[in-house]
Amino acid sequence: MTTVVSASSQTIDGEGASVITLKDLAAAVGVSPSAVSLVLNDRHQGRVNAKTAERIRHAADDMGYIPNQLARGLKTKRTHTIGVLTDRVASVPFAGRMLEGLQSVAWESGYLAMIIDTTNRTELLEQSSRSLLQRDIDALIIAAEYHRAVQLPVVPPTIPVLVLDGFPHGDAIADGVVPDEQGGAYEATRHLAQAGHRRIAFCNIGGDVYVASALRHAGYTAALRDHGVEPDPRLHTFLDDTATAEAYGPMRALLDTPDRPTAVFCFSDQIAFAIYQAASDLGLRVPEDLSVVGFDDQRFIADALRPGLTTVRLPHHDMGAWAAKRIIDRIHGEVTGPPQIQRTRCPLVVRASVAPPPGG
Repeated sequence: MTTVVSASSQTIDGEGASVITLKDLAAAVGVSPSAVSLVLNDRHQGRVNAKTAERIRHAADDMGYIPNQLARGLKTKRTHTIGVLTDRVASVPFAGRMLEGLQSVAWESGYLAMIIDTTNRTELLEQSSRSLLQRDIDALIIAAEYHRAVQLPVVPPTIPVLVLDGFPHGDAIADGVVPDEQGGAYEATRHLAQAGHRRIAFCNIGGDVYVASALRHAGYTAALRDHGVEPDPRLHTFLDDTATAEAYGPMRALLDTPDRPTAVFCFSDQIAFAIYQAASDLGLRVPEDLSVVGFDDQRFIADALRPGLTTVRLPHHDMGAWAAKRIIDRIHGEVTGPPQIQRTRCPLVVRASVAPPPGG
């Protein structure tokens, strides 16, 4: 539905319904349109008495008055709209809580988040960003499906830009917010070490697709060394994909050895799911015979496995909320100076998949 609102006359929206204007409110209350404008914009102190202001507000509520953001934008040079470009974030439940956090903070601050999902097609990035800029957005947020470097589109230097779940590619400059992958992996490995485990395997993803691979490995090795355990390369497995079906074979091979690990830290909850399957097929019990920790806290996996999977939560909601607050502060000039990359803590979610090692 397309609605055109005028401050000087009653108009009709796209479905033929009347739109209440300042003149309509003024006529209903018996005051001037300027008095109505002052009250609805909270600039009436000393100009319109309290009783009249209250009558104007009640009339606005009763008549269903909707402020004209376009007209306000012409005066304030702002549309109170944040453009958001995503690469499947809007269509994948795994990362969708980033948008929940972003939208809630934006809405509470009087801003609308206008979202375009490029469905992971890079050729749509420039076209989509131009479409948002044509709508006079006040800022642009680019949300990535997973932690990575993000190519920034060309935008005017007056438009604040922020990368959600990533950082600018190359020499581009913009704020960013990412999960503390290394810290989360450290917490996961420390939890296993504190339970008494020393043969802790790490099932990682190989290659350079995921920035998280190296960061989580760094957290894993640091936690082992802090607990007096020298990392054993034979316990570090690299997989090509996070899918459970792809991980099952390598995970079964890892466990089907005389000197198998007593605990496994997994790059993702999907890999942890494969560990559960392989352990069951080999007659191993979780956590009595094998402790398992995942990463992501992915809904319908971590909380659905039996026993429940101890895992590291990706702080998607908190990252989205921080992104919205940061970009709005940039819009209002409350944050100035060079951009920063904010690392957000990844908390450990303790369930029932960790116990002391057998015989420990």
